[in-house]
This record gives sequence, structure tokens and C-alpha cells, in this order.
Amino acid sequence: MNEEYDVIVLGTGLTECILSGIMSVNGKKVLHMDRNSYYGGESASITPMEDLYKRFNIPGSPPESMGRGRDWNVDLIPKFLMANGQLVKMLLFTEVTRYLDFKVIEGSFVYKGGKIYKVPSTEAEALASSLMGLFEKRRFKKFLGFVANADENDPKTLEGVDLKKTTMLEVYKKFDLGQDVIDFTGHALALYRTDEYLQQPCWEAINRIKLYSESLARYGKSPYLYPLYGLGELPQGFARLSAIYGGTYMLNKPIEDLVFENGKIVGVKSEGEVARCKQLICDPSYVPNLVTKVGQVIRVICILSHPIKNTNDANSCQIIIPQNQVNRKSDIYVCMISYAHNVAAQGKYIAIVSTTVETNDPEKEIRPALDLLEPIEQKFVSVSDMFAPTDLGTVSQVFISRTYDPTTHFETTCDDIKDIYKRMTGSEFDFEEMKRKKDDIYGDDK
Repeated sequence: MNEEYDVIVLGTGLTECILSGIMSVNGKKVLHMDRNSYYGGESASITPMEDLYKRFNIPGSPPESMGRGRDWNVDLIPKFLMANGQLVKMLLFTEVTRYLDFKVIEGSFVYKGGKIYKVPSTEAEALASSLMGLFEKRRFKKFLGFVANADENDPKTLEGVDLKKTTMLEVYKKFDLGQDVIDFTGHALALYRTDEYLQQPCWEAINRIKLYSESLARYGKSPYLYPLYGLGELPQGFARLSAIYGGTYMLNKPIEDLVFENGKIVGVKSEGEVARCKQLICDPSYVPNLVTKVGQVIRVICILSHPIKNTNDANSCQIIIPQNQVNRKSDIYVCMISYAHNVAAQGKYIAIVSTTVETNDPEKEIRPALDLLEPIEQKFVSVSDMFAPTDLGTVSQVFISRTYDPTTHFETTCDDIKDIYKRMTGSEFDFEEMKRKKDDIYGDDK
């Protein structure tokens, strides 16, 4: 332990494991520790089912109808990967994909007026969708065509829209789109959690809709992917990457103290010994004095013996309930996976509902989502605080990840990873550069 490292990482959440892998590929000497005996931290997958009952203090043991406990791998934080998104790029460029198998999520749905509808994301689907009337379909088709062709370097494609100045609301008005269409476009395609984006320049929203369409185009059923055996496989994949490049891992390691000199991190004390370091990466639980609470999220894990109604009996899907549909400020999300992903016993489904807490009765807030899932065999409810760092690490060289938000994709997590990387190294995270570094060390054939 009494060694000097470039970087010490505390916690094995996905953010920490990806950064550990990236820093190892960059040639840094990395020590990675976690007080837990398992990978994943907050974003772990829990197995067997008996452990989930214990974790949520549910009395008794799982009923026989739930099958073998070992057949379950239940994510504590539900998320899917955008097929063309940042996390998939990180997986491909680091070749962590060799340790994982993915399945495409079978459908993406949006809630309107108490019912769910398939999200139309291509011009053909828009014309067939029952979400909109005939004239609205034509306008939406034109809008999708505009988004697909919009190129900041070619003014002819922009139809008079200034990407840096025109707000997204003005773009919607230009195509005469109604409130329901704006709702599902902003929340189910661009994946915004609130409506604040409407008053901001349209460039980001247009890029988000492009990402959705490009991700959808890769596999056809939906833009989302999910790893077999659960999300707990992701941190382990990046942990392997770090180990290949010389990273050292220690689980079950109690962290006694962080050692500072002149306000700068110089080491971590564990079991009476100090491992020295120049920089530290950790999740908020290791540094409660350097983070601030930014809200709460409720997540409800629901065990079902049936697919969700009106999803064409999909073995997996996402449902987004836009906030306007249920008089809220933020969206409600449902992620559903099943035995088809090796995360549940045969014939069983796991639906996880999540949203930002807005009242003193969080369970009442998610009632519209739970109503879609009935009958529910067993529920596991958690309300957790969300934290963000108050210290950006400029002086202390302590770099703290943000708590996972309620969104059902990893784009916000990847933004956090890139932000931490930039603060640590002073340069932007570059996917191609990372690939080059990997190839330089191991050659192109690896």
C-alpha cells in the first residue's frame, strides 16, 4: 500500500470505473479501491433475489413463484445505452465490448392521455402513428426532415433558422407543431427531463433528436441497448480494461481518511497504511463535506409476471411520461427488461420506475407509471439524495462524480465523465485519441 500512484479511485460505480480505465490507458499508475465487496457501487446489479429482499428490508424470503434466486440480476439504477451514444463509443474504442453481450430494447413508448403509444421517430412511423392527426403528421414529417438535414456548415439546410440564436420553441412554431407533438419530441426523442430547453438555442435539441434517429437507424426496433446479465457488467468491463493497463484493484477496503497537504490531496489512508497519490477520483459518498444535495430521486423496482400492456408483448421497452401529461415539472421514466436478458427467472419481468421527487409524497407522484404495470408481484421502493460536487478539484485535485439522475440513458453520465476528465487533464476528452493511445500500447491487432 505504501506506494505512490498518479491517481487513486474510490468507489466502483460506472463513472469511476470508466475514468479508471481511461486513466490507465493514458499511462497513469492507478489504484482503485472500494469499501464494498462488489462492483458497481450505487449502480450495482443485485443477485441473488434474497439479497434484494435484505437490501430493501422486505421481511421473509422470495416466494417460490419467483424461481431460483440466482436467476436474478436486478439493477439498482435503471438505464439503457443509446446505440449511437457516447457510452457505446467509449465501449467500442476501448474494446470493452469484447467482455459484454448486448440486446436491442424492443420498443420506446410515450404516455398521452392515460395511454401509451409507440414513439414515432422516422418519417414512415410518423405517418402511421395514432399519436397525431393527419395534418399534424405531415407537419411532423417535415420537421423530422429538417432535423435530419440541418447542417451548420450549409445555410441552405437551415431554412432561415440560426442554430445559435433561434430557440427550440421558435423552431416548433415554424413547423406549426401542437403541444402534444412538442411534448413527445422534446421528452421521448430529445430526452429532455423538463421544458427549460424550449427557451434555449435549438442546436442542442436538434443534435439530440439526430442522436435518437441515428441510434434507431442502427438496429431498427428502438435506439436503446442493454447488456445481458445486467448493468453491473459495465463497471466490471472497464475494471478489466484498467487491470490490463496496470491498474490495481482492491475491493472490501475500508477508507479511513483522505490525507491533504496545503489543501491538496496527497494520499488515502486504509487499514493504517497510506497510499500516496497526485489526484483522486471518487463518488460523493466518500467526501460528504465536498458535495451538496441537488434533489432527490425515487426509484421503484417492480417484479411482474407479464409484459406491460399495449407494448406488443415486448420483452423489453422504455416508457416516458412527459411532465405536462401528469402536471409535473419533470418526466417519469419506466425501463422494462426481462428473463430474455438473463436478469430474471423464466417468464418474469423487471420494470423500474424513476423520477425526480417534487413533493412530500414521492410514491403518489409515480402512481401513473405504476398503474401501467399492474398487477405488480413485488415492489422495492427507494428514495435517494442526488449530490453534485462543490469542489471542482482545481486546487485540491479531488474530482467527484455526480449522483446518477433519473434519466433512462447514460448520456448525462458520459457528460460528467468528460467534464471530470477535462478538469483532471486540462484537455477535452477525445474518443479517437483514446483509441490511438490504446493501439500505440498494444498494436492495432488487439
